[in-house]
Amino acid sequence: LPIWRTHQQRAKAAAGDRRDRRRCITHVSFTALEVLAVQAHERLLPLATPCHVATHTLALLSLRQRTNAVAGQNVDKDGQEGQQRELPDIGVHVHALAVQRDAALSEHEQLAQEALALDALLVHYSSDYVFDGSGTAPRDEQAPVAPLSVYGQTKLEGEQAIQASGCRHLIFRTSWVYAARGGNFAKTMLRLAQERERLTVINDQWGAPTGADLLADVTAHAIRHVQRHPQDQGLYHCVAGGATTWHAYAGEVIDQARQLRPDLHWPVREVAPVPTSAFPTPARRPANSRLSSDKLQRTMGLYLPPWQQGVARMLREIL
Repeated sequence: LPIWRTHQQRAKAAAGDRRDRRRCITHVSFTALEVLAVQAHERLLPLATPCHVATHTLALLSLRQRTNAVAGQNVDKDGQEGQQRELPDIGVHVHALAVQRDAALSEHEQLAQEALALDALLVHYSSDYVFDGSGTAPRDEQAPVAPLSVYGQTKLEGEQAIQASGCRHLIFRTSWVYAARGGNFAKTMLRLAQERERLTVINDQWGAPTGADLLADVTAHAIRHVQRHPQDQGLYHCVAGGATTWHAYAGEVIDQARQLRPDLHWPVREVAPVPTSAFPTPARRPANSRLSSDKLQRTMGLYLPPWQQGVARMLREIL
């Protein structure tokens, strides 16, 4: 059964409620889309680099609507004037909608204004980097923001531009995102564990590893939810359950990998904890990336599973 169902939904599905089963279907396998095609301004425009979350979300939704999520496309002004545009109901923010560029506006402002003009629901992904990472408690959506880096500041400005625009929107703050495809921390640890006897991993940064497939499942459910309950649009935190350090995360990955693939060579004998200062970087990372997903789970009727569950599923897929 889908891992984020409420107990009531599980009971309904177990009783054979086919409608509920269709609504909640999740964690199925999808062939990664190399190109997403969208209709915009009577033109077919390709999306060159679709993110994993958007790909899985669109597949889950089986949208009849066309979704504007085109990266870096300039639309000729003459081509759009006097033409009837097909209005998308949902715009998943991968990079930007296909809109004519306006140097006076930021990308987020243009995106939000286009969504407002189309009366589209804009889905935007933000980050724990909007916080300063102090303390040890998980932060909720009302916690004061104080980004430490340019990246965090631009994420915050994007949120604010969308909220100020008046467009219909869902904003998801998340952290420590991974996917079976592409590079990620777990894959790096697996590679090093097959090459070295000793690893050193940071042990004073906390967060929740969150799978792109879980984010996609939640996004698809949330889109359907706000179509029925428009008052519930807005800002949400979305992370897997629990919290860990990079060091404990690495240990979990290596332990599970050894169990799944005992036939492979695993020379690593020690995973040593070290402070953040052992790996200096130009941009400061938050020490506390814990986010509270209570609002999301309560409002949308979801259960977000422990982070170990998603990591185990990812490892089974890649090993």
